[in-house]
Amino acid sequence: MFENDNQNEYQNNLDGKYLGTITKDFVKIADTIKEAAYQIVMQGFSDYPIFPICKEKMALGQELIPKELFQLDWNYNVSFLDEFVQRELITIENMDNFKNIYRDYNEFCCLFVVDITDTSFVFVPYPVD
Repeated sequence: MFENDNQNEYQNNLDGKYLGTITKDFVKIADTIKEAAYQIVMQGFSDYPIFPICKEKMALGQELIPKELFQLDWNYNVSFLDEFVQRELITIENMDNFKNIYRDYNEFCCLFVVDITDTSFVFVPYPVD
């Protein structure tokens, strides 16, 4: 899926229809997502937590927040870089590209948006208290 060396492949490139619903959801669950990212890193699972989101249930990662729980538009799962490499969503050759664009997990959430016509990584800043 992400096999070329273009770092823009991993950066925010969703159109506005996704960003509006993602932003609306994200303010409701940002604290939960941020804590999950912190736990993934602190417990040594990965330095690169990734949160796959989809409007339907999906088999990527583990379910974290089903959309029905908080009346969200998206289901939020939790994963990390190694699973994306194992599933060949990111090639081993492109791991360094991904790591170079990955943003500080304390400040940004790495979402992997899965929709019928598009998949994309999006880095969303956590709300400032």
